[in-house]
Amino acid sequence: MDAAHLSNDEFFIRLAELFESRRKADEGSVLLTQKRLNYDNVSAKKTQTLDDIFADLHPDAPLPVLIRATNGKPKDENSEKIKLSTIVQPDALEAFFIRYAEVWKSGMHGLRKRDRSGRKKGKAKKKKVGGDGEKKV
Repeated sequence: MDAAHLSNDEFFIRLAELFESRRKADEGSVLLTQKRLNYDNVSAKKTQTLDDIFADLHPDAPLPVLIRATNGKPKDENSEKIKLSTIVQPDALEAFFIRYAEVWKSGMHGLRKRDRSGRKKGKAKKKKVGGDGEKKV
């Protein structure tokens, strides 16, 4: 990916492709993150008050959100790491998240449940204790 962020529409197209490629592969992950995008408004004062240090807690205007998606660390040496990102403006957040949820849910469809049987081998099964202090078998 180049240094520029994708448009919201391009992000959704590439995200759907990323989910599809993970679904076709036998293993892999898609990592989705989101965070508030801060503006660089820190002054170069040597003596800052608490209000100056935490100025972004009470912004003058709503801040945009940075959305990222990646395929994690590919185990195959020939495949490359895919990184996607887009910036969503505050006035477009509601429409973006509606479409984001649709793409996300469609990407989860058809995936296999993670096999966790290896985790249970080392642990002994414990008997549950009821409210009366009696053991349930």
